[in-house]
Amino acid sequence: MNVKNQDVLLDLEGEEEEEDDDDGEIVLELNQVIIPTYGTVPDQQNLHTAEWVDFDDKPDSLFFSDGQRRIDFVLVYEDESKKITHKRSDRKNHKRKRQVYESNLINNGLQLEATRSVLDEKLIFVKVHAPWEVLCTYAEVMHIKLPLQHNDLKTQDSAFNWFSRLFRVDENIIKPEQEFFTAPFQKEHLTNFYIHDKDTFFNPATRSRIVHFILSRVEYATKNNVKKFGINKLLDTGIYKAAFPLHDSNFKHLSTDPNCPNERYLLYREWAHPKNIFKLQPLDFIRKYYGEKIGIYFAWLGFYTNMLTVAAVVGVGCFLYGCLTKDNCTWSQEVCDPNIGGNIIMCPQCDKVCTYWNLTITCESSKKLCIFDSFGTLVFAVFMGIWVTLFLEFWKRRQAELEYEWDTVEYLEQEEQIRPEYEARCTHVVMNEITQQEEHVPYTACGKCIRMTFCTSAIFFWILLIIASVIGIIVYRLSVFLVFSATLSQHLSGTEAIRKYLTPQTATSVTASVISFVVIMILNIIYEKVAILITDFELPRTQTDYENSLTTKMFLFQFVNYYSSCFYIAFFKGKFVGHPGNPVYWLGKYRNEECDPGGCLLELTTQLAIIVGGKAIWNNIQEVLLPVVKNLIGRYSAAARSEKVVPRWEEDYHLQPIGKLGLFYEYLEMVIQFGFVTLFVASFPLAPLLALINNMLEIRLDAWKLTTQFRRMVPQKAQDIGAWQPILQGIAILAVVTNAMIIAFTSDMIPRLVYYWSFSVPPYGSHSSHTMKGYINSTLSIFNVSDFKNASKPFSPWFGNQTTCRYRDLRYPPGHQHQYEHNIYYWHVIAAKLAFVIVMEGELKEAQQRVQ
Repeated sequence: MNVKNQDVLLDLEGEEEEEDDDDGEIVLELNQVIIPTYGTVPDQQNLHTAEWVDFDDKPDSLFFSDGQRRIDFVLVYEDESKKITHKRSDRKNHKRKRQVYESNLINNGLQLEATRSVLDEKLIFVKVHAPWEVLCTYAEVMHIKLPLQHNDLKTQDSAFNWFSRLFRVDENIIKPEQEFFTAPFQKEHLTNFYIHDKDTFFNPATRSRIVHFILSRVEYATKNNVKKFGINKLLDTGIYKAAFPLHDSNFKHLSTDPNCPNERYLLYREWAHPKNIFKLQPLDFIRKYYGEKIGIYFAWLGFYTNMLTVAAVVGVGCFLYGCLTKDNCTWSQEVCDPNIGGNIIMCPQCDKVCTYWNLTITCESSKKLCIFDSFGTLVFAVFMGIWVTLFLEFWKRRQAELEYEWDTVEYLEQEEQIRPEYEARCTHVVMNEITQQEEHVPYTACGKCIRMTFCTSAIFFWILLIIASVIGIIVYRLSVFLVFSATLSQHLSGTEAIRKYLTPQTATSVTASVISFVVIMILNIIYEKVAILITDFELPRTQTDYENSLTTKMFLFQFVNYYSSCFYIAFFKGKFVGHPGNPVYWLGKYRNEECDPGGCLLELTTQLAIIVGGKAIWNNIQEVLLPVVKNLIGRYSAAARSEKVVPRWEEDYHLQPIGKLGLFYEYLEMVIQFGFVTLFVASFPLAPLLALINNMLEIRLDAWKLTTQFRRMVPQKAQDIGAWQPILQGIAILAVVTNAMIIAFTSDMIPRLVYYWSFSVPPYGSHSSHTMKGYINSTLSIFNVSDFKNASKPFSPWFGNQTTCRYRDLRYPPGHQHQYEHNIYYWHVIAAKLAFVIVMEGELKEAQQRVQ
């Protein structure tokens, strides 16, 4: 280490003696001490360069050529002298910036060693090592907690340990991690820390984290008095092609290096391999290798999957109940009865081109609806309202346990650092009203207001764009229904079997769902880039703030994008249609859609199945197959790969980068699924079972992907699942409301109960006892065909001597003094629906409060 860096370290020690853990003082310390160590490099001859060495034919080595200094990070670039696709001035400029950057890395105490690629002579690998002094200095600056002494507190074993032990990883293969009491590192108290060996005191994950901290803050150029710095910008501009920490071994076999712990190999064999699908995850080992942020994700995903087991069992039970009782479904029998449904002629469901149709063509859909629209659905909806609360409360408890075990309770207050992008913009000085001290901020109060206004407007614009796309789908439904009604000719006397399944309603619903899914996927790709640009413009202070802000934006968009069509079908379709003599028009042109005589619940189930199924297939292709294909192409294109010994850093370079957003999409995928499972579960009791099967595979696929297909992520600390926690809580609250309203307003359960208990017996009914007989006739109103308006009168001529048709509503018949107005049955049903929603909401809230 040169003299200049020694002086910097001494200055840093002096500064640290006078500084406490206050966040404002940490910012000042970083600005005054670390940033000046970037240094200015006035002359080319003063640049420090990496030491050049040849590959020593040790493919599993994790050390420099001397076998002593560990490789903590790897930088990859293309040799400018070998490039032919760039201008000479650009090549020279890139080379100069990289040389300045690497020189400043050396000025900061890091040691560099460069090696040319074995397979591609254009590639140069720069290996980075952080010596003991640098690790100690930055561990103190970053307030990293390190072990003081062994934890001798005895923990009480759970009563279920004997059962869970059957599914745990063998402790002889992956040994339990030793527990220590820890404290933020301080060099002046070095002797108090548990330092058994200087080479292992800082584990590989911590070393990589410290080096990445330095790489993110080192300057490479100054333009117009503005410093340009950080490895991220160098990667974005192509000066470096990659920057990553090394995997410790090959995932397929043990390393030949005796100093290699082979943790990657153990993770693949005992965690990521498909044979471990029913095993518990080695969370402590995952956390040790990948860091707390990865560990907390897999802990949450595993906990969510375990909780889905209970929901899936109850859901399957309710589904089986519907299957067993469908043959006793009286109203479905009436639809299929040729003497009842066969004699009911229904009014056209669109203007002019639609014709009259027979109720019996909905026989098959009514049988299916009996399975999903049964008493078991009501029980399951109530159960899921309680389940979602139990899930969130138990997860909070589990998360608190992990915070204590992984020592992240005070992480945000003590360890989290300011983003380098934020630091670089801190040019404005303001007075802190609380501490009465000057602080450096990136923008004034007026500038902050302008930024927030711009970002809010951009988000609002994109949400309106999604709503516009949903309106477009609705217009498609309304217009294409006319086409299908004219094309799929339905003759009342027809006997074609296909008519039972391919009705205009079914064809419209399926095609609209597919188009909706395609639009959702396209908008997702576009909005992802927009959300990142907006969040970058906001300039959040810390990485946690950045991720939480991006998470909120993305989920708000995804919520509208994924769920809007389901909300439309559940709560708007078929609710405002008027009656055949006076239909309601949408946009003054399109007649509003009507539900199938059995209701919209079955269509909601179809929509959910297409979106959830399509999303799962798309995600698996995008997350698994694409990295595999890219890696195969990269390996195939490498000349004579099998004939040469390739070092560990070059093996890892040919893997896929993890991406800037890390686990964001994994979280997003699972939270969107959580929304489908909870928000609309009343329409599809098998949703938890499908989610359970998917998640059991998802855990192993994500593990396999991280372990085998991607470069090693920079280990990061995390206290919890971040902004996803309040999002889950918001979904849980909304789920209680949506399921109550689906049962009340989308399904036919309430009208059937009202008919059974009130309108099947006197004074409204003619039956001597409570029964469901006559329900279909009671819920289909009568319309006189002579009352059709010219704009909606069908082209097809009426047949026979029939003068009336039926339509789904509760209105007085023609000739009544209040003809075509809602009857007393309608108002009883409305009152019962509102009462049901209020009672269900109250009971579930009371149950949730007891759980909490």
